Amino acid sequence: MRFLCDSMLGGLSRWLRSSGYDAEFAGPIDDGDLVARAEASGAILLTSDGPLMRRRPITSGSVRALLVPRAQPLFDQTVFVLRELALPVVDPRCMSCGGALVPVGADTLASEVPAMSLEAFDEFWRCDRCARPFWKGSHWDGIVARRSALSDALR
Repeated sequence: MRFLCDSMLGGLSRWLRSSGYDAEFAGPIDDGDLVARAEASGAILLTSDGPLMRRRPITSGSVRALLVPRAQPLFDQTVFVLRELALPVVDPRCMSCGGALVPVGADTLASEVPAMSLEAFDEFWRCDRCARPFWKGSHWDGIVARRSALSDALR
């Protein structure tokens, strides 16, 4: 499942990636171009813009879209999207681009990862889209806690 988040939902795109979904942040873009991009890619358009939901490709069903409440905190927005689409929290994706994380050996990352991290951690991944390396560093506990809280909220 792939998402395209409008310019109001950049934070949501990151939370969806940590929840295991390919979520692109469109940034500032013309509404017509945004809808066309969603249609061309087959992504579900996530927006907080009510008038955008009245565009013909959305009302006709050729573009799948979900109106996300703007005033909600990121956590609640994420729960809303996952609940509305009946999606579980699954393995995280690249936090930069939403690509899949592929396990790799530490030796393949020697020039990209700090030496201390290579020594301290056993598992490493590379994004299959942007090639960024990942490991369970100091930020991982926060990601695990967020994912756990999301899973609990979906029960």
